[in-house]
Parts: sequence; C-alpha cells; structure tokens
Amino acid sequence: MKNKFKLELAGRELSVEVRNLAEQANGSLLVSYGDTLILATCVMAGQRREVDFFPLTVDYEERFYAAGKILGSRYLRRESRPADEAILTSRLIDRTIRPLFPEHFSKEVQVVATCLSWDRENDPDIVGLLGASLALAISDIPWSGPIAALRIGRIDNEFVLNPTYEKREKSDLDLVLTGIYQNDDILINMIEAEAQELSEELILTAFQFAKPYLKKIIDFQNQIVEKEGKEKIPVESPASDSELEKEIKEFLDDKLEKALYVSDKSGRMNKTNELKEKLSSFTRALAKGGDEATASSTIQERHPEKLKYARELFEKEVNRLIHENILKSEKRPDLRKLDQLREISCEVGLLPRTHGSGLFCRGQTKTLSILTLGAPSDVKLLEGMEISGKKRFMHHYNFPPYSTGEVKPMRGPGRRDIGHGMLVEKALLPLVPSFDEFPYTIRVVSEILSSNGSTSMASVSSAVLALMDAGVPIKAPAAGISIGLATDEKGNYKILTDIQGPEDHYGDMDFKVAGTRKGIIAIQMDVKIKGINQDILKDALIQAKKARLEILDLMEKVLPKSRNQLSPFAPRILTLQINPEKIREVVGPGGKIINEIIKETGVAIDIQPTGLIYITSEKEETAKKAIDWIKNITHEAKVGEVFQGKVKRIFAFGAMVEIFPNQEGLIHISQLAPYRVERVEDVVKIGDIVPVEVIGIDEQGRVNLRLKKS
Repeated sequence: MKNKFKLELAGRELSVEVRNLAEQANGSLLVSYGDTLILATCVMAGQRREVDFFPLTVDYEERFYAAGKILGSRYLRRESRPADEAILTSRLIDRTIRPLFPEHFSKEVQVVATCLSWDRENDPDIVGLLGASLALAISDIPWSGPIAALRIGRIDNEFVLNPTYEKREKSDLDLVLTGIYQNDDILINMIEAEAQELSEELILTAFQFAKPYLKKIIDFQNQIVEKEGKEKIPVESPASDSELEKEIKEFLDDKLEKALYVSDKSGRMNKTNELKEKLSSFTRALAKGGDEATASSTIQERHPEKLKYARELFEKEVNRLIHENILKSEKRPDLRKLDQLREISCEVGLLPRTHGSGLFCRGQTKTLSILTLGAPSDVKLLEGMEISGKKRFMHHYNFPPYSTGEVKPMRGPGRRDIGHGMLVEKALLPLVPSFDEFPYTIRVVSEILSSNGSTSMASVSSAVLALMDAGVPIKAPAAGISIGLATDEKGNYKILTDIQGPEDHYGDMDFKVAGTRKGIIAIQMDVKIKGINQDILKDALIQAKKARLEILDLMEKVLPKSRNQLSPFAPRILTLQINPEKIREVVGPGGKIINEIIKETGVAIDIQPTGLIYITSEKEETAKKAIDWIKNITHEAKVGEVFQGKVKRIFAFGAMVEIFPNQEGLIHISQLAPYRVERVEDVVKIGDIVPVEVIGIDEQGRVNLRLKKS
C-alpha cells in the first residue's frame, strides 16, 4: 500500500510517500524536496526507563551513495564516524522535536533520518526536520506536533524561501526556522541563523515573511496525519500522593529559597545537594514510620519508590519557585536585575609562545581561546556527502569535566562540543579576512575553564580577543550573549539577560545571539516550552543587543582593534607570482626541485595553478632565501639584462650559455667579438664564466645573447 502527498513550495515539489518500507518502526515515510530524499523513521521502546530525563536519540545518517560518491578510508570505503555537518543536523532535529514530547513520558524513542538521495541543490536538513515531524505525527508515539521547518535567505535585499546551495552563496542571511501552530498563531520553537551583521528589525521581518509558509507546511502535514495517523498511546501520569506531597512541601518551606538564592554556583550546589539529602532522609523516615520528630502520624507505611516521587517533587518545586519569583517580583537566583550582566573581565596575551590568546570571564563562566596561524597547506580537508573541499578557518570547543567541578572520563569531543564549536565558528566566519587579504590557515581553540551558563557565547568573545591579539585583521569585534525566559500558563513572561545556573536549567528558553556593533552574525534558539511568539522574539532581540553593546564596550577597553603586527612566534608568509608555465620547473621531475628547496630552507611551499606561490616560514630570512631560489629558477630574461653566464656547450655557429638555472641563451659566433671570429673556441671555452647581454627573445622563447667586454 502506498499513499503520496504533494505540496508546491518555492517552485519545487515537497513530496511525502507513506508506504510500508520500515514496517517494524512505529512511524516511517519518505520525504523528498526536489531530488533530495529522506527516509524518516521513529521507534519507541516497549518499557519505560527509570531516568530523570527524556531518553530521546536523534540520528541523521549521510550515505555517500546518495551523492553518487565512493568515499571513506582507502582501506574501508564506507561511512564511519558521522561528519560534523551530519552531527549538526542531528542536533537541529533533536532541538526542534524534543520540547513537544509529554512531560512524564519516559519510554525511549529513537528518530533516524537517512539521506538516500541528494540533488546538490536542496539541503537535507530541512527535509530531515520535516521527515522527523511527520514520522512522529503519524506514529502512535505521544508527541504534540507537527512542526514546520524552512530556510530563509536574503539576496539583493529580498527574502528567498528555501534557497538552493548556489543562491545561499549569494545570500547575507541563512536562517532556519521551525514552528508550531497554536491558538491561531505560529510559535517559533527553534532558530539557527548566520548573518552578515544584519539588524534585529530585519530578523523580525524575516519571521513575518516565513509565517504564512510555516502555516502552509503545518496544514499539509495535518492532512497527512488525518489520513495516515495512528492513535497515540496514553501517557501515564505519575501516581500522586497528596499526603506525602503536603509533608514534603511543609518540610521544604523556606529552606528551598535559601538554598537556591545564592550568587556563588558552588555554594548554591552545595546547599541544594545538602537539602536534597535531608529531604531523602526525611522521606525514608516517613516511608518507614519514622520517629515522632520526623514522621507524620498519618503516614506510617511507605515504600522506597517514594524517594523518586520526592525527587521529582523537589525539581517541580524548584521550577515553580524560580518562575514565580521572576514573574511576580523580578527576583533572580543571584539577585541581579532582569537585564543586568554578571561581572565581566577580559585579558589578552596570557600565553607566552602562542600566536594569540584571549580570556573572557562573565561571572563564573570563564573561557580561554588560543589562536594558531598556519600555512595555506594546513587547511582541513573536507570529504563528506554534501561538502568536499578545504577549510581555512576552524574553531574548536573543549568542555573538560573540571569546568563544572566533576570527575568524568575524557573521550574526545561529543555532539555538544561539536555543536558549540561550530556555532562560534559560523558566527566568526563573516568577520575573518579573505584568503587574498590574509593567506593564513586559522585555528582557534576555546577551552572552557569554568562553566555557569552560556559558554558558547563567552567563547565568541574570547575567540575574538584571541584573533585581535594575534593581529588577524578581522572586520569588527564581536560578542555573544544568552537570553532566557520565564513564562506562565496565562501568557505572562519576563526576559532574562545573561542566564546562568538554575535559570538555564529550569528556564523556558536559551536564546543565543552573537553580533558586532553593526548587527547580528549568529542566532541559536532552543525552548523547553512549545514555542515563543513574535513579542517574545522582539523583546529578546532588543535585550540581547543592549547586552552585546555593553560587553563590546568592556572588550574594547582591553583591546580596541587587531594588533598591527603578528606575534614574533607566528609564521611569516611571503608571496611570489611566477609564470604558470614555469610551475613544472619549480616542482622538478618527481618533485625533486621543490623538495630540495624545502629541505634546505625548512619552509612550506604552496603553489596555486595561477602561478601564485606562498612561502611560509617561522623565520623571514629563510622565506626570502626560498623566494630567491625560486626566482632564479623561474626568471624570464628581458632584452637589455646582463648576466654572468657559464658556457655549457660549444657549436660551430656559437656557444650556449647558462644565464640562470634551467635557462640558457645562444651567443652566435657573430656576437662573440666586434671582429670576425673564425672558431668559437678562440674566444670562449666550456666552463668559462662570461658577461653576456640579452639582445633578443624569439617567438619560441629562445634567448639570444652577445658577449660583453668585461
């Protein structure tokens, strides 16, 4: 059985095919846009997991055959570890669908979106988002979708819906929006954006442009769900225990607020954990009957599972207390005002031998970014389904366990590290000078030294400081900030600047914005509620701009612009333009000549097909030595130039003289002397060093010389 549904969107066909291919999954279908096709599936485990988080796994799978490629290790030739782009797409889908699962649902769910065909025009991420939405929506898995997803670009000041890869290259905006339809309005529940210093007003206008298309996509999905959807399984709410709940609330009383409302993170955690332990002891006493001092006479028989109920109630009370205090009295856990930043400090040049370093501290969040400059050949080689090529600017993010005071195994970057690192990289990319302006490979590493809210946005600031400290001529300084949200069921809300600790964990939104004084360069938004409306979006953007400008003021007091000179420890790159036809002479047979130059001088040499050569060396003198060597190899003689040449061969009609490496010229017998010469050997012999002048170059590039008087 096969049912097909179609929707025209931005001049292309969005097609959904529901057929029994992955028949053992709870929900599955094929979604295509153009010739990009995704198989989306979702599976729910049979048993509940006893965990304090929702066990959702999202995997976006690239298949090289989708692009007609055979890639991977030469000895493996198959897909292995997901590429960074695939991991980012997995996170994109996860962040979108996660808030729409029921609160008490704890059966494990896995969503897999596999790209089976890629047309090189339409990005699979949007198709994967729509596929995940529809697979869940038609399944029996409890989920409050569907969600709509689309991409907005801007070319020549005009918004473009779902631009192709080619059009995205010309766009100054790459905005991915997802939304749901609720109460006759579109609510946004995820944003991912890169921008070329665009205004807050323009982002709001882009949302207005997107709203009718988001509604159209949701209506299309609802039609499919109406025909293909299964009945959702019921979600069991946890059993309530009004007597125990009353006892616990009385026990907590004002203790909870005293534990939570502490400015220092470690002090807050210690007091909160201590209160949790006391609550556990209290609950055990209640469950076992306890003594008169700790146990209520009305509660005599309890079971160990009551501890889980107590822990859940504790979390619920924390969430209620934080929301109520913010909404009713604008009271934050560390007692700051709603739009107030934590204390900020910055430093540059901390590390003596690195090419650039920047430290950014905001409260207890502290990030150290280190920059390294490399040769053009140090680029990262990209080999994936979507992207093959070279990458000259990289940002990597490390989140060691000591940053949160924990002991954990260190097993390399996880999805979160890759996601945060790429967010900062995309934010900074518009500010990095072009290769023609600054022909270095640039790598920035952000080490998270201490974490208490929004380390990714702190990394934007520390990375910018490192770039400027290294002397990289960036377009403008930039900073990042994370904006939070507290809402209630009546629609009341408060926007929070610079969220940390419990505001991040229990809050309703994490809205990250990075930008310069001129405008926005990146946005990433996640929510724990179903979505936000336009008013919240507008207020969040306004508050983010205010905070960003305050941070930039403080950063620019430390280092207002990029240093005029590179670090003495940074490599120097010198350039030389040669005739492209001479490249083979520089390389030599089997690379003999170029390898000899590298061995003797210790430089790195990168040759472009245009004949432009980059010489990279830690010492400028060795770079100049290599340039002189190459100049001698590739020098093209000009009429009137004089050389000290070496006689290499003698003929009856003249002598061949080497005027520089691999370049010879002929002295005709008539040009050996101002008088008639009978035999060439009467004037010059093989091995003689003689002064010669170039008197002509014929159409075939042959050089004619005459002997000059010494």
